[in-house]
Amino acid sequence: MKTNANGITFNTEVDGPEGAPWLIFSNSLATNLHMRDRTAADLKDTFRVLRYDQRGHGETEATPGRYTFELLIADIVALMDALGVKRAHWCGISMGGATAMGAVQKHPDRFDRLAICDTPGQATPASMQQWEARIANAQTNGMQAEVEPTISRWFPPETVKANPPHLDVLRQMILATPVNGFAGCAAALADHDYRPGMKNVKNRVLYMCGEKDGGNTAVMRTMKQEFPAAQYVELAGAGHISNMDRPAEFSRALREFLTA
Repeated sequence: MKTNANGITFNTEVDGPEGAPWLIFSNSLATNLHMRDRTAADLKDTFRVLRYDQRGHGETEATPGRYTFELLIADIVALMDALGVKRAHWCGISMGGATAMGAVQKHPDRFDRLAICDTPGQATPASMQQWEARIANAQTNGMQAEVEPTISRWFPPETVKANPPHLDVLRQMILATPVNGFAGCAAALADHDYRPGMKNVKNRVLYMCGEKDGGNTAVMRTMKQEFPAAQYVELAGAGHISNMDRPAEFSRALREFLTA
């Protein structure tokens, strides 16, 4: 369904029983809310599940210009207001996880438990340069030029070689992402640092990462050490889009965290 919030129209899906605790799923860069189809189906018996396409992704408007996480956080708070969601659990992967880290620090009263997945929580000088190169590539050559390089970053070589069906699903999501949305959100990813503030968060937090998610795995282990109150789960064999690589294990860990 379409929902107007923060000056644009968002594409949203709501599942699960009315009156159940809200659970928000936030997508990664260059995907859409359907990356969470399996997880939403697994959790909708217990939660009122809200999936939404982040600004510039899926069927949500792709405004021009460079976005910031402050804008993406304002988007979700406005969307919650529009849907009458006073407080919610959150599960975000990659960009969605970084959005969660910023949102809980800025609006701690709006969120309950947070599952923050497959994200380093900050940009570095090296990653900033990488993001700017990807922005330029997409703007010059279109999203087709980002499909295979992205898949190769997201998944280890053995998974790419095996080419399970969810990789083609993700290829289509990447290809369908508007260049404006990709460039806007990539600019946000090039300029954020929410790790230092996490030590002040009082909400219950689960860090979750794929075992084969490149450098993110080691970073998230360090994030757990920086924030000892957080739980940490590592999904064996999973790459960056860990919920699609290990759907049953992901859903089980998320349910256990949210209902403990």
